[in-house]
Amino acid sequence: MRLATWNVNSVTARLPRLLDWLENTKPDVVALQEIKTTTAAFPADAVAALGYETAAHGDGRWNGVALLSRVGLENVTRGLVDQPGFPGPEPRAVGATCGGVRIWSVYVPNGREPDNPHYAYKLEWLAALRTTVQAELGSGPFVVTGDFNVAPTDDDVFDPAAFVGATHVTPAEREALASLRAIGLVDVFPRPLKYDYPFTYWDYRAGAFPNNKGMRIDLFYADAALAATVSDAYVDRNARKGKGPSDHAPVVVDTAD
Repeated sequence: MRLATWNVNSVTARLPRLLDWLENTKPDVVALQEIKTTTAAFPADAVAALGYETAAHGDGRWNGVALLSRVGLENVTRGLVDQPGFPGPEPRAVGATCGGVRIWSVYVPNGREPDNPHYAYKLEWLAALRTTVQAELGSGPFVVTGDFNVAPTDDDVFDPAAFVGATHVTPAEREALASLRAIGLVDVFPRPLKYDYPFTYWDYRAGAFPNNKGMRIDLFYADAALAATVSDAYVDRNARKGKGPSDHAPVVVDTAD
């Protein structure tokens, strides 16, 4: 099975790119984030023409998530257990069972700055994610993937000194991720298609992409049994190239089963 995650930074703006990528990469299941459209307005017909069912969860603002599957899509869940809000619950998580794998697409809040109320919200949201995952883990193959807006280690940013005092790298955020992994998840580490480290996000400004000033914040966490079947994992850096790309690249994971 081929699984993937991609923060598309507006499915409407990126639809031609998404459709082309789906045709060429042929993933079985794709987790999308930052779709920036409503559930009803998601271009489900366009992806259906390529054989994909859709479970979208969006309100038309800056967030929103979706799952696309061509191996079945059942038991759809929108939102987390005891999900906090800012001020109300946002559409940042959708789960479904696809081809026997329970998979969640998540778009973790950014956090803005460590002294901003959005940062506390981010930590509360990650705690709710852990609660949700813990309730489902152990019942079969499981994946939670998406834009976590946290770089797990200093190796996951191009220059740790550039992030001092910023979100995405604080001890509390990294501890929240470690707590999530500790309940039985494995960080499936992708290989880069260029350079020596698999960054997944590059800012649009200041030549960050051509100079590889990136971060690894799009993560793929799987239960140990599924992780053991992974035959390849890579960051599709080519999808970040060209005119009008997302600022994130897809992460693609192949399993032997």
